[in-house]
Amino acid sequence: MATEVLVVGAGPTGLALACGLTAAGVQVRVVDAAAGPATTSRAMALQPRGVEVLDRLGALGELPDRALPIDRLVMFVDGRELASLRIGQALRPGDPGALLVSQAEIEGALRDRLAALGGTVEWGQRVTAVQPDADGVTVGLDGATEVRAAWVVGADGAHSAVRKAAGIGFAGMPLIERFLLADVHADLNRPRNATAAWLRGAGMLVAMPLPGADLWRLMAPAPPDGPDDPGPDDVVAHLAAVLAAEAGGTVHSAEWTSVFRIQRRLASAYRRGRVLLAGDAAHIHSPFGGQGMNTGIGDAENLAWKLALVVSGRAEATLLDSYGAERRPIAKDVLATTSSVTLGALGHGRAARLLRDRVAVPLLNQGWLQRLIIGKASQLQVSYRRGPLGARRWPPGGPRPGDRVRNRGCVRADGTAIRLHDALGPSWALLGPDPLAEIARARLGEVIGLRGGGEALLVRPDGHLAWRGTDPDALRGWLDRALGPRTGVLTG
Repeated sequence: MATEVLVVGAGPTGLALACGLTAAGVQVRVVDAAAGPATTSRAMALQPRGVEVLDRLGALGELPDRALPIDRLVMFVDGRELASLRIGQALRPGDPGALLVSQAEIEGALRDRLAALGGTVEWGQRVTAVQPDADGVTVGLDGATEVRAAWVVGADGAHSAVRKAAGIGFAGMPLIERFLLADVHADLNRPRNATAAWLRGAGMLVAMPLPGADLWRLMAPAPPDGPDDPGPDDVVAHLAAVLAAEAGGTVHSAEWTSVFRIQRRLASAYRRGRVLLAGDAAHIHSPFGGQGMNTGIGDAENLAWKLALVVSGRAEATLLDSYGAERRPIAKDVLATTSSVTLGALGHGRAARLLRDRVAVPLLNQGWLQRLIIGKASQLQVSYRRGPLGARRWPPGGPRPGDRVRNRGCVRADGTAIRLHDALGPSWALLGPDPLAEIARARLGEVIGLRGGGEALLVRPDGHLAWRGTDPDALRGWLDRALGPRTGVLTG
C-alpha cells in the first residue's frame, strides 16, 4: 500500500511528526517495531518549548494537570546542602513553564491526538530494508511486507534501522559506560516537591519523587567494581546502599529498573534523498538537563510544515535541506552543553571535583545563574536566524527572521480575539494588512490573517518569524526563495 509519508517510530518525535503532517492533510502511516506502547520511560521533563509544540499540535490536553509538583533541585556535596535551584518556572509572563511528566504519558497524549485526526500506529512492524529511488522509497517490514512511500522519516531511536539503511554516519563517543536507574518504593525523609542530588567524590545519586506516597526515581552511575552486566537486583542493591548512606533512606521494593550507556552522537546528515531522520535517530546525548525528548519534538515540528508543503506541491524538495540546516546546529549545541554538565557533575579528577564542589555548585544559588540555566534549558531561546531561511543582519527592534515569536494576544481580521500560537500549526499567521496575507495564501495555503501595525510579520507554523516588512514584492521574493519558483504551485 502506498502512502505519502511513512514515519518509522512511535515515540514522542514520530508521533508529533505524524500529528503535524496529518493535521496538514498529508497521508501518513506510522509503524513501530515494539509490540505496543511503552509503559515506562527514562524521560520525565517536558521543557517550555515542548509544551508550546504539544499545545500547537492540540496534544497538550490534561498533561499540565498530571505533571509532578516539583519546583526545586537541591544539591548536596559530601553530605552538606550547598545549593537550591528553582526549576519549572516560566521566566517571562505569557511563556509556559516546564512540566515534569513521564514520556509514556506524553506519548499517550500524542496517540490520542493522532487518533482524533484519523491516524493510528501499526505496532510490531520492524523495518528490514529501506530502498530509496528517484520517485519514492520501498520499505520492507517483518513478514515480507513492503510499503511504498514518497518520503520516509526515521524516528526510530538511537539504533535506527532507517539511518543504518540510508548509510548516514552517527559519529560520537560514550560519556559513561553504565548508568543505573530504578523506580522504587522507599522511606525517604525528603520533601516531595524537590529533586535531590548527592555528590561525593566521583559518585552521584539523584532522587526524584514520583506519583504515589512513597515512589521515588533513583539514578546513579554504576560502581567501577560492579558487575559488567548488572541485573535488576544488582541495580536496586547499589542504589539502595547509596541512598541509605547519603540520606538514611530505605528501599522496600522496585517497580522498574534500567541500565544504559550515556553517549553523545550526531548524524552526519538529517536528509539523504527521500529519507530523513529526526529525534534520537539523529542525535543522542546525556539525559542531564532533560533536553533529549524536547529536541526531538522540536525536530518534528520543524520538519512537519516543510514536508507538508513539499508533499502538497507548494514547495520544491530543496526546502527540506533547511530542516537539517536549522535543526542540526541545535542538536550539536545540546550535545556540547549536556556533555559538559554531565562531566562537570561527575567530577572526573581531583581538580574537577574541587572546582565543582567549591565553585560551581555554590554558584547555583545565584539568581542570575538560575535564570540563565532555566532560559537555556527551556529551548525558547532557539533561533534559526543563522539558517538559510533566517537573517543574520537586520535593523534593530523586534524579532529577526528565524527568531521565535512570543505568544501574544491578537485580533483576527473579523475582530475576534485569539492568541498568536492558537492560530498556528498547521496554519501560518500574518500580522498585518490582508493584501499581504493573500499573497502568502497563494503560496502557503492556510494563512490566518491577524490585525497588526507597522511592519507585517509572517509567522511560521512552528512559531518562528519567516518574514518582516511592508513591501508586497519583497514578500513574494522571500516566498520564491524559500519555496522555489511558482510553476506548478497549488492555489486551492
